[in-house]
Amino acid sequence: MEKQQLIRNESFEVEQREWKLRQRKERGKQLLTIVSPIFLLLLWEVLSRSGMLDIRFFPPPSTIVQTFYDMIVSGTMAQHVGVSLYRIFIGFLAGVVPGVIIGLLMGLYSPIRHFVQPIVMALMPIPTLALLPIIIILFGIGDLSKVVTIAGSVFFPVVINTAAGVLNIDKIYLDVANNYQTSRWNFFFKIALPGSLPVMLEGIQMGQAIALLTIVAAEMMGATSGIGYLIWTSYKAFLLPEMYVGLILISFFGYLFSVILRALQNKLLPWR
Repeated sequence: MEKQQLIRNESFEVEQREWKLRQRKERGKQLLTIVSPIFLLLLWEVLSRSGMLDIRFFPPPSTIVQTFYDMIVSGTMAQHVGVSLYRIFIGFLAGVVPGVIIGLLMGLYSPIRHFVQPIVMALMPIPTLALLPIIIILFGIGDLSKVVTIAGSVFFPVVINTAAGVLNIDKIYLDVANNYQTSRWNFFFKIALPGSLPVMLEGIQMGQAIALLTIVAAEMMGATSGIGYLIWTSYKAFLLPEMYVGLILISFFGYLFSVILRALQNKLLPWR
């Protein structure tokens, strides 16, 4: 009995050491993710202050931070960010909702898939930004044209990934549903939608990144406000600290939206 107890104690101590080792490694990785951008900013600051980088093109981060603060105090920041986030949110929803619905229908019904797929595959290679002049002619230079541009860019990755997600559902679930004569409503919401979620969410994740790329380019043409407008006008006026503020904002929102969608994915798909 004493020998067995000793073995159990040793096993417990080994497991505890391994757990502590894994915890230290995780903390080390988290520390690296924080240290790396700080190191890059410090290096940038030192190189700019020492003259190794031309401050006309690469102003030190401290100057950019001061510009960021000044823009917040003046209210300029809130104006540009608010307009861009509004356009991104509405355009993203306008692209995701029909993309999910059409993608589910394409995956579930072969006639719809064969009818819609050639249209999707023909239009998908055309960059939405290449159609921006036509979109501006049709919808004007206001918010609507920006929303339509974003929606068009987001729609295609969502519809394709959603359809692929439905088609990749294990056939055994479809057979069980047919054997039990599941209603179309239950089949749609209890099998097709949950089964396609993993691939669908990847398409939505891709769509949010495309939305950010699109809004910047769309606001550079025919806009009087927004983050893209801020970047473009600051570049033309050679106000590079303001331009870098706009670039940092886009980077920040890209990271933020990605984190939110990943958290949503973990919530909806806890088994992955």
